Order: sequence, then structure tokens, then C-alpha cells
Amino acid sequence: MRGQFTGWPEQALDVLWQLQGEPGAATRERCRADRERLVRQPMIDLLNEVADSDPRYEDFSVWHYRTGSWWWQNQSAVIRLGRKVEIGLRFSLDGLHIQGAWWYPDPGQVDAYRRAAASEGSGRELSALVEEVRRKGYDVSGDVMKRPPRGFPSDHARAELLRHRSLIAARSLGCEEWLHTPEAVGHVRSAAADLDALLSWLARHVGRAA
Repeated sequence: MRGQFTGWPEQALDVLWQLQGEPGAATRERCRADRERLVRQPMIDLLNEVADSDPRYEDFSVWHYRTGSWWWQNQSAVIRLGRKVEIGLRFSLDGLHIQGAWWYPDPGQVDAYRRAAASEGSGRELSALVEEVRRKGYDVSGDVMKRPPRGFPSDHARAELLRHRSLIAARSLGCEEWLHTPEAVGHVRSAAADLDALLSWLARHVGRAA
């Protein structure tokens, strides 16, 4: 059932504290209902409100817990903007983290990315977009080769970008009091706006490749 997002309650952090380390099966089962209600459900409510601001954000998933302890300690979600192009959110004891990513590429996507990054027009645009998100405090990373791929000169103007086989821009949004209020929606929308131009470039040049 869809609810109005009011923030993660303080008790959500208490639940995550109990799941630190390597929680056994008994601990997980004891915490399961509270984690669903206090940790996962607010993420669903948050993304429903974010989706209301832009129809592109309507395709999202909020992950369940799986078997590894990390999945119990971190509530993750993704908003899909193109094939393997996503906004990722993670709520944990460290607060809220956001990233814009093109990753786990399909066959053909890496070649499409390289062609676009090497091309003068689209490549210059990508370089500017990457620098823009860096200026806004995002760390840019990914699966990066030691040298430019075969067929591209080592002194190419965008050699650094050509080495990428995935591209991720990420930063922490913090663990402030606003996490426990409806203001979190605005912080997520603002961060999504920071990432929009870069992710739109990736969706346009890479997200449709197969």
C-alpha cells in the first residue's frame, strides 16, 4: 500500500544497529517485521513521491534483504532511466547515499560509449558533464582500464574517459535530521537534478545499445 513519505523514523537506525556485524538467522527474523516497516517501507514511499515529480522516475525497484548481511544493513533502491543507466539510493547507518550509474553493461554498450566519448561533439559534452558533477561534490569512478582501449591513441584528448567500461557519479547526502522528515524528498530530487544531464547523455548514447 502506498503511503505518504514522512521520513525514516529514529527507530529505523535502532533496527540497523541490531543488524550490524554478521547477524544470525534468529536476529534477522526478530528484526524482519520492524525492518520492513521502518526501513524498507519509507524508501518505497520516498520513491513514489520522487516519481510524482518526473514520469521518468516511475520505473523503480526497492530491494528485499536477500541472504548476505550487507543487504540487511543497507536498504538499496534503483530508478531506471535507460538500459543499465540508473539512479541508485542507499539508506544505512551512514545516512543516505546517491549515485548515477551506467554499469554492468550489455554487449555493445561499451563500444557505443567509446564511440560517443571519442566523437568530438558528444565527447566534449561528456567531458564537461563529468567535470560539472565533480564540481558539485560527486566522486566519479567505474570499471576503468589501465590504458585507453585498442584503436584509440594514448594521448587522446579524452583518454581518461575512454578507459571507462562503466561510469558512476556518487556522493553521500549525509545523516542529518532531515532524513527523519519529509524534507528528504527535496534532497533526493535536488541530487537527481545534479545527475540529470550526465544520465541523460548516457541514456541517449549508451542506454539504447544492445
